[in-house]
Amino acid sequence: MKRLLLIALLLGSIGRAQAHKASDSFLRVTVDAERIAIRWDIALRDLDFAIGLDGDADGAITWGEVLAEEAAIAAYAEGRLKIAGDTRRCALAANPGLAIAEHSDGRYVVLSLDGLCPTAATRFSIDYALLFDIDAQHRGLLNLAFGGSVQTGVFAPDRRQQTFESGRPSGIFRTYFLEGAWHVWKGADHMLFLAGLFLPAVLRRKKGGWEPATSLGTALRDTAALVTAFTLAHALTLALAASGAFSPPSRVVESLVAASVLFAGLNNLLPMVQRRLWLLAGFFGLIHGAAIAGALLELGLPVQGRVTALLAFNIGVELAQLALVAVVVPLCFAGRHSAGFRNAVLVPGTLIVALAGLAWLLQRALGLPITLPF
Repeated sequence: MKRLLLIALLLGSIGRAQAHKASDSFLRVTVDAERIAIRWDIALRDLDFAIGLDGDADGAITWGEVLAEEAAIAAYAEGRLKIAGDTRRCALAANPGLAIAEHSDGRYVVLSLDGLCPTAATRFSIDYALLFDIDAQHRGLLNLAFGGSVQTGVFAPDRRQQTFESGRPSGIFRTYFLEGAWHVWKGADHMLFLAGLFLPAVLRRKKGGWEPATSLGTALRDTAALVTAFTLAHALTLALAASGAFSPPSRVVESLVAASVLFAGLNNLLPMVQRRLWLLAGFFGLIHGAAIAGALLELGLPVQGRVTALLAFNIGVELAQLALVAVVVPLCFAGRHSAGFRNAVLVPGTLIVALAGLAWLLQRALGLPITLPF
């Protein structure tokens, strides 16, 4: 029973990473007295999933197919966004004409809407419900300009309605803390990289066989040091990107992330680095931080409270990772002497990590059409 529980938990932590990839939309709202101008970028793949854009079902969405569904796209989006100024509903209407924008994860339809509120308001309530009925992992990333300031927010199934007041950034710490934690849970490559660190936490490959850890405390401390080094390096590249100090090509960064997952898996089966693993984790943290920087900057970090937002995001990342350490490592420790743990959890799990990293590397670096179920 203990062995089955151990296997279920570890495979469950990987299985969560295999779920439908989380999606984002980018909502930019500009308020000028009673008038509202909205630009809404929605991923083509999400619209295809929701209303069907690929008319001939050939796996490729053409511009003609997008234009043919313009009315359906506008109706779908309009019905899932409500804005009220000082509790009074604002009228929203989509403008004719669509555009296509490139984001770090693919092509998006750009929808333009105009709004008119009964009076100029100092408080706006936004109710966002795009895709939540079919994708619980979807996030709406808001950039709201009004009252002489720019505010940001993140809509989720449990945060569909949010209120913003002029000159008062709303819930910065909570918003970015939750997104930091969510970043760990939703990212397949992040989760598999962590799995590559966790799986051998209590059992290491040595010449002639496997060597089990002798102390749970040591295993917890060593694993926590790895993830903390990873988070600190992750925070450094995020801060540099937010300051505009660098902007690496997304294809290169995503390829390096894939390579880090591959290495984490191979290093468990064929040890190449066994000492000062925290340095290795820190190096890979720099890469993963550069990868998430693009999406975080697209969200639009608040001008007031930018340091708070970055700090909250990284605290969310760290606490989510330490929570995994606290749950997974003790269970692994309990089964470290079992051949079932090695043969049914450690080796297969490590192979999944390595093979996923290899597939992503071929996909991202060489453009090979490899499809993974996560």
